[in-house]
Amino acid sequence: MKKAIIGFICALVTPLAFAQTSTTTEETTTTKPATTTETTTSTTYTAGAVTTYEPGKTIVVKSDQGPVSFALGTAAHVVNAAGKVVTAPLRAGQKVRVYYTGPTESRVVERVIVEE
Repeated sequence: MKKAIIGFICALVTPLAFAQTSTTTEETTTTKPATTTETTTSTTYTAGAVTTYEPGKTIVVKSDQGPVSFALGTAAHVVNAAGKVVTAPLRAGQKVRVYYTGPTESRVVERVIVEE
């Protein structure tokens, strides 16, 4: 009978001996906001008189700095001072402002405003 009681006590104590104590782990994660790239595009213009004009291709304007050539892309719009699209081809001598972005070697014409 003693062996039975000792075996019974050992059976009760054994799970406690191998029991794992509970632990609480707290994890804090800090994330940085995504890196953003800011691109600033400035629009500049050249004002002067048209010397040559090929619709949809090029326009050359005689400004204070001398003649300046621009390549016209499909996005370039020719408008009057009121903002209405000009459908007639530009004539030599007409006063215009050519608004463009980018450096000299890769200017992109946004719009041409006819001042007369």
